[in-house]
Amino acid sequence: MINACRDFLDLAETHSRRWQRALQYEREQRTHLEETIEQLAKQHNSLERAWREAPTLVSSPPSAPTNNQGSERVRKEEASDEDEDTEYFDAMEDSPAFITVTASESTQHRRSQSNLSGASGGQASDWNQDDSMSPSCNDVSGKELQPRRQRRTHIPDKPNYSLNLWSIMKNCIGKELSKIPMPVNFNEPLSMLQRLTEDLEYHELLDKAARCDSSLEQMCLVAAFSISSYSTTVHRTAKPFNPLLGETYELDRLEEFGYRSLCEQVSHHPPAAAHHVISQRGWTLWQEITIASKFRGKYLSIMPLGAIHLQFHSSGNHYVWRKVTSTVHNIIVGKLWIDQSGDIEILNHRTKETCQLKFSPYSYFSRDVPRKVTGVVADSGGQAHYILSGTWDDKIESAKIIQSSRGGSGSEGKQKTVYQTLSPKLLWKKYPLPENAENMYYFSALALTLNEPEDGVALTDSRMRPDQKLMEEGRWDEANSEKQRLEEKQRAVRRRREAEAADALDEGMQRRARLLMFKREKEADNREWFYTKQVYEVLCTKALSHKVISAVLFSTVSVPSRINHFRVLSV
Repeated sequence: MINACRDFLDLAETHSRRWQRALQYEREQRTHLEETIEQLAKQHNSLERAWREAPTLVSSPPSAPTNNQGSERVRKEEASDEDEDTEYFDAMEDSPAFITVTASESTQHRRSQSNLSGASGGQASDWNQDDSMSPSCNDVSGKELQPRRQRRTHIPDKPNYSLNLWSIMKNCIGKELSKIPMPVNFNEPLSMLQRLTEDLEYHELLDKAARCDSSLEQMCLVAAFSISSYSTTVHRTAKPFNPLLGETYELDRLEEFGYRSLCEQVSHHPPAAAHHVISQRGWTLWQEITIASKFRGKYLSIMPLGAIHLQFHSSGNHYVWRKVTSTVHNIIVGKLWIDQSGDIEILNHRTKETCQLKFSPYSYFSRDVPRKVTGVVADSGGQAHYILSGTWDDKIESAKIIQSSRGGSGSEGKQKTVYQTLSPKLLWKKYPLPENAENMYYFSALALTLNEPEDGVALTDSRMRPDQKLMEEGRWDEANSEKQRLEEKQRAVRRRREAEAADALDEGMQRRARLLMFKREKEADNREWFYTKQVYEVLCTKALSHKVISAVLFSTVSVPSRINHFRVLSV
């Protein structure tokens, strides 16, 4: 009896602690909900106060009554209609919040007829009146964007191979972390150089931007282009292949879309890639990307380091921005999913105009749309002209600011600005994925063509990688063996290169690796890697034999010492 009572008491204490924890959790949730409601109430009061304090700016129409009382009544009614229909945004603070109410056509017409362009700087062309772009930006026919060559639209389906974690752990026993071979089950059949090239999926945004007369309109399109590069990552949780040092990738779309893209792996430790794109439609893009990552237990943070440069030939506008942090969740348990978060500042070095973009991280308690992106385009004096809003996996819209006024205090005690805008217009929308994309690694239409054989590419091109080709063909066991061989070969080459550099240092000389397409220099804009056309053209014309060039990266044939000037240069 005593034992039974003791067991009952222990059980009661256990349940009591459990209910106390549940009660504490409910109290915390209630407190959080109360704080959220209080914050929304403050924002509502702030907007209501700003609406009441805003001056009446709409003049009476010619048909209004001549008496003062009637004129005042009509003026109040029109002002009330405008305030109900016009779109409002909170100004960007440390954490911007936008509230949207679509403007009516009558409101836009009245605004366009009145002199309310204080926030727009008196621009002659109204971007958001009848079309999403001014006539100079829309000067393009549909036929110009149609490909002239039929590209492939599918690849072999992804095989359904089970992943044996025990076999991976068994092969890792006694090995250094940097020497652990990771199976291709975690990869997709593309290299990191090809993933960089996928940034050009929506290159037509830059073609339109090159025709813009207004630098502010051009900035909006550049911002949409910078956001569009993340649209392919929403389902792409697999890891791209790490390029070998000196590996290259060329995407030639001169005949179809007027651009040519070239990438090269310029550093092995830390891994870094240089990218250069030249377009016949008025723009040049280049970037140097180094990846830094941190494992946080449940998720992995991937932080791209390096700047992206974009220059338009006719205007000389030079834009610079950096990528945001990508986070891969549920690394240990659960379904993998990717989120993008952080801020992007796009700067036009010629005009000093800026665009501040904010990628909102996903939150379970947030009522915002998932993957939300907001932004403000401002001139050199900090005056806002356009509001950007949307999601990085679907679409981005822009709205022109026609008036701004100071509102009440926000939740943090800061006075916020209320932006009055025209109705938003579509800047960019994601293309639908190809049919059967879920069985083709969720590749986009461009990604499906990146491994397509091309004539005239260098023999160091990523298309030539045997492990990557085997994986795309569905021969994963052979791809794993080939991937391990290439990694071992690269480590051996690195050890030999370090030994040669140490010997050269003992002799008082500096020895460094010479790359295939890019040379390393410094200029006023801190650009470090420059594309060298001559060396790459030698490789593309196959002036050296296939055996000699492919031995540098992919072949098992020993490398003759007479081609060392392509890889190592004594200075």
